Amino acid sequence: MKIHIDTDLCSGHGRCYTIAPELFDADDVGYGVVKTPEVPDDLHDLARRAASNCPELAIRIDE
Repeated sequence: MKIHIDTDLCSGHGRCYTIAPELFDADDVGYGVVKTPEVPDDLHDLARRAASNCPELAIRIDE
């Protein structure tokens, strides 16, 4: 599984890095950035939860 944030859609709510700090972080202005593009097997559910909680649906998951 791979994850990606569409920076054109992200509005910086911070839900991704609040829900899954193992996978996401904030840039210097609060927008989400991917820390771990290749998601370890034990974090797949966490990645899906972060994606489903993104108000802009800016997180893409490729399985």
